[in-house]
Amino acid sequence: MTTLTQTAYYDYSPMIDREPIELPGGARIAVIPYVNVEHFPENLRGTALVPGTANLVPDVLNYGWRDYGNRVGLWRIMEMMDEHGMRGTVCLNADAILEYPRIIEEGEKRKWAWMGHGMNNSPASFLNNIDEQREREIVGQVLSTMEKALGRKTKGWIGPFLSETFNTPNILADMGVEYLCDFTCDDQPFKFHTRTGSLIGMPYSLELNDVPAFLDLGQSASTFGDMIIDQFDVLYAEGATNPRFMPIVVHSFLAGQPFRAKHLKRAFDYIAGHDKIWFTTGDEINAWYREHYLKTDGGEK
Repeated sequence: MTTLTQTAYYDYSPMIDREPIELPGGARIAVIPYVNVEHFPENLRGTALVPGTANLVPDVLNYGWRDYGNRVGLWRIMEMMDEHGMRGTVCLNADAILEYPRIIEEGEKRKWAWMGHGMNNSPASFLNNIDEQREREIVGQVLSTMEKALGRKTKGWIGPFLSETFNTPNILADMGVEYLCDFTCDDQPFKFHTRTGSLIGMPYSLELNDVPAFLDLGQSASTFGDMIIDQFDVLYAEGATNPRFMPIVVHSFLAGQPFRAKHLKRAFDYIAGHDKIWFTTGDEINAWYREHYLKTDGGEK
């Protein structure tokens, strides 16, 4: 039976053995806000605040709650990010391009980055238990839809609900994707081993992530704000000797609710009050890492 091991796609690299990296401008920490822009078809099951109605068709209770994010919550988050010059790295369902063109328009104005995130975010679109040919078709459709809408090739990828097959990293590298967020195993970027192309792992978070924090762990809005601040304090201190990367993952139907947005803003304000911060995007990190820390033959310097 084929198994996925840490040596299959990337090497084991203890943080204590690494040479210090240098971030642009002498920054101690790179802060990456990931903003999920997702579409949940009304006739398919999706993320639920009230699981008891999730199997109803239509499930108007949870559908309307999710839809608040793209109609209202996202714009609240965008405004607080604008205040500090923070730009989003968007986990973008391809279906959202057709459903919410104003989001694409405003994100482009702000020079946000866009990562492929499957066709939509219903479990029916998860990339597991499918053969390689079908996965290539899905990834190809997402990438081509994004390229047509944005006028450029997509550099990054995150699976819907971080779903993958054993083929996913190789398929992505084959199709020209350059960074992947599914493996949340590091505070710095790292190199994948792939058959072709060149793929790096980009820091992402399961805990500074509002879906697990609120829906699975039952954290309060104020606690989530404190978690972001506490995470920043530790990484900022460690970054004095070897810079770190800090992802903050939000979904507009959760973090965009007013009572939660208040504490997200508190955390953003706190972070912005420090110097030596690089507010950046996945695309910018990918370009920086490849220029300074990835050899032309695909190995790490």
